[in-house]
Amino acid sequence: MPSLEATAAAVRAGELDPVDLVEAALQRATDAARLNAVVHLDVEGARAVAATHSRTGALAGIPVLVKEIIEVEGLPYRCGSASMDGPAVRDADVVRRLRAAGAVVIGLSHSHEFAYGCTGTSNRTGPCLNPHDLSRMTGGSSSGAAAAVAAGVVPLAIGTDTAGSVRTPAALCGVVGYKPTRDTLPADGVFPLAQSLDVVGVLTNTVADAVYAVAALSGGGRPAIDAPRLGVPGNPEYREYDAEVSAAWEQALERLPTVEVELPDWATTLRTGIDLQGPEAVANHMGRSTELYQPDVQQRLREAAEVPAWRYVQARATAADLARQLSELLDQVDAIVLPTVPIVAPLLDAQDVRSTLMRHIRLANIADVPAITIPLKTAGLPVGLQIIARSNQLAGAVATWITGHLDLNKA
Repeated sequence: MPSLEATAAAVRAGELDPVDLVEAALQRATDAARLNAVVHLDVEGARAVAATHSRTGALAGIPVLVKEIIEVEGLPYRCGSASMDGPAVRDADVVRRLRAAGAVVIGLSHSHEFAYGCTGTSNRTGPCLNPHDLSRMTGGSSSGAAAAVAAGVVPLAIGTDTAGSVRTPAALCGVVGYKPTRDTLPADGVFPLAQSLDVVGVLTNTVADAVYAVAALSGGGRPAIDAPRLGVPGNPEYREYDAEVSAAWEQALERLPTVEVELPDWATTLRTGIDLQGPEAVANHMGRSTELYQPDVQQRLREAAEVPAWRYVQARATAADLARQLSELLDQVDAIVLPTVPIVAPLLDAQDVRSTLMRHIRLANIADVPAITIPLKTAGLPVGLQIIARSNQLAGAVATWITGHLDLNKA
């Protein structure tokens, strides 16, 4: 499959027609409808944009899906909830950047309702299904983005990540998920879950495409690195995996230059993430009628409302300390690597998997550092390797190096 960069270059050179690219994507979306990855397909709008395309931009002619909690003018703005209706009245800032770069929005991708869930099973349209096994979860909350990229519907999808919502579904669906730093891609026009943690990110088939897309939308660079020094967490909570994850992880680890490091206390990280996210989510839904919300989201909001103000204030201070600790650790290594999710995709009816799915995820959001998940070679369901680094440029460079070193482009 041609890279985003090569495809856009071919469009600019007149070698590829945006109309053909869009028509092929629309057909793939129709063929993959049973996944429920695309909740709204903008057939006429996408065709109109493609037919009058200027053939310019770093993403010229690239078909893209946008997570349904992000406003796209004229398209439904429902956030996966039966409580919302009506079209968006404007483009979110990241959508404006997509259009300016020449991308063509073909529709909206499935989100766990209001992005408040990590399974991808709660949505007004039903669950999103994993392309590798339709009986299994995609993960969430950027569920449709991951499933659509994995199924080949689009080469690029825009998601959001508050506590792993790009990385978790990317890992479970076997694609690349890139959460850059918070100020890289604008969140204006994105329905907020927890503003101190929310990040707009991308999902693609390859590291090269993810790095290119973020650079195209933010103006960042794409540096390289030779033989990075990689830290592997020694904390026992980060070393509990199921058999399939363990097999893929250990095989990768044998070929990587690593040293053992100690991440900030896991229990403190978990509590801080919960005490930040919950009160902010409650504030964002204050005054809204929640009767039509999905049961799990209603329950999560009820529990979050019980977090006292003093714990939220304390969590803000603790988050700053955790960020400082991680920064000091990243002075010693180029990046930290660990399995993105300690289990493979659970069955759709699996219970009590939330804490397990999110075990390795929260620190990067709390400390506002970039994290990228890349798919490892496996004999069965997908397994992701997560890279946490100090800067977007370093995260991209390390992910690129690991991909080449482990021959993951041939997976």
